[in-house]
Amino acid sequence: MLTTDTGSGLKPKPKLLVLVGPTAVGKTKLSLKLAQDLQAEIISGDSMQVYRGMDIGTAKASPEELAAVPHHMIDIHEPDHPFSVAEFQERCIRLIAEIGARGKLPFIVGGTGLYIESVCYDFQFSEGGMDEAFREEQRLYAETHGAEALHGRLREVDPETAERLHPNDQRRIIRALEIAHLTGERLSDQLKVQKKTTPYELCIVGLTMDRDLLYKRIEDRIDLMIEQGLVDEVRGLLDRGYSTDLVSMQGLGYKEIAAYLTGQGTLEEAILLLKRDTRRFAKRQLSWFRRMKDIEWVDVSDLANFSTHYEEVRAIIAGKLSPDR
Repeated sequence: MLTTDTGSGLKPKPKLLVLVGPTAVGKTKLSLKLAQDLQAEIISGDSMQVYRGMDIGTAKASPEELAAVPHHMIDIHEPDHPFSVAEFQERCIRLIAEIGARGKLPFIVGGTGLYIESVCYDFQFSEGGMDEAFREEQRLYAETHGAEALHGRLREVDPETAERLHPNDQRRIIRALEIAHLTGERLSDQLKVQKKTTPYELCIVGLTMDRDLLYKRIEDRIDLMIEQGLVDEVRGLLDRGYSTDLVSMQGLGYKEIAAYLTGQGTLEEAILLLKRDTRRFAKRQLSWFRRMKDIEWVDVSDLANFSTHYEEVRAIIAGKLSPDR
């Protein structure tokens, strides 16, 4: 297993490499080269790439890219599966051990901040059980008054969690309300009291770039998704009976195009809304990562200098992860 010999007789810590950053910043290209050069296996840190049949809108790596390097946590569930941070954490912990046992470097790549942080620092959540009657009350409230009204309830109870959750993320909004209802504690407060100690020899690299450039890349990526067939992808999911109320179908790209396909506006309006929502999402991602400790940031705004950025990242990794013996 890839571990670090502490020289103290203590059990060595497994190594873990993590690459984070907002959508469209260029994580995939860099991660593929790093994985090949470092003998790493990639674990997707994206909460949407777990779903089969949702490829274009989640910006999954191409089949050729997936074949070039071992990938995990991609296409493991149908779109109606209620994927959660707890499941992600459990699966990742197991994968990290298995990859290390093969003599490879576990490498998480993605942009879902809470999911990645929960693994890096072994978060323990006070789940507080379940209250189905309370959940149903919130669902009915949203159905009657709208998603924004339900989001407003969360904003009153837990403004920090409301800030990072999109108003259409009904399942997670209701869960945050339920935690506050059952435990008397806000989810955001639970996150603040996490010890933030890691069970790993950890290296986290964050990619960032000029905000205007990032927004341009986001808009160009969405135009490419439309050209690649995002509308047909969403239509196929609807035709297979997947409800627009599913968490997966509330994801960026899916909710906007589904609204168009169900007669709620034009395609042009849906694309404009998708671009706006994705820009806002990238801003929330950066805000989350800026609050995380241990991230070594690399500015990749100079797109012509990929090799320079790559060497900068390699130097950070060399300084954080001890060499194999």
